Order: sequence, then C-alpha cells, then structure tokens
Amino acid sequence: MRVTVHVTRRPEIADPQGKAVSRALADLEYDNVRQVRIDRTIHLDIDNDDPEEVEYQVDSMCNEVLVNPVLEDYHVEIQR
Repeated sequence: MRVTVHVTRRPEIADPQGKAVSRALADLEYDNVRQVRIDRTIHLDIDNDDPEEVEYQVDSMCNEVLVNPVLEDYHVEIQR
C-alpha cells in the first residue's frame, strides 16, 4: 500500500524556514504573500494489504520517529 503522511508544524510554533522564505519573497517584490509555512510530506510503500494494520503501523512510526509530537501534527492517507 502507498501511504502519505502530511506533517504540519503546529500553528503556535515558530517556523523559521517559513519566515526566511517569506522575507525572500518580499525582497523579490511578491508583496501579496501574507505568510509562508513549510511543512513535510512523507511517502511510504508498505507491503501489507490490511488497511487497519497499515494505519496502526504508520501511527506507530509517526509517534516513534517520523513526527515530533511536541511541535508537529500529522495526517495519514492510505491508497490501495
């Protein structure tokens, strides 16, 4: 199964990379950009046909290594 994990920084957490890109865009005269947030997308190919088991496994991966639960949230999409 193909799994996509969307990792987003929590809104109350500062995003220095987003701030740097925002400043660069302003320097290039893209004045209509209000805010930039930089997030991550992780793609996994998992050899398992049971979507519930895959979801459980990916949640475990996220909580153990893929996501910092203090700073980030995540959303999992499973495609068969």
